[in-house]
Amino acid sequence: MTYKIVASQCTGCSACEPECPNVAIYEKDGVFAINPKKCTECIGYFDDAQCVAVCPVEKTCVIDTSYPRYQAA
Repeated sequence: MTYKIVASQCTGCSACEPECPNVAIYEKDGVFAINPKKCTECIGYFDDAQCVAVCPVEKTCVIDTSYPRYQAA
């Protein structure tokens, strides 16, 4: 699964964007979103998802169950 950012909870602080090792996070209309095709859940880079770790608003970066779990190539 990939992560997603709950737009209604995003403050637009941009803390997550520079922390993403896959450059999957981008700004759109003042809030941030995650490109599910680029998100690897930080597998292979970190033990925990960095967007979750740095987001100041709890439960804003959450697992998106509409996508399958990331599989390293």
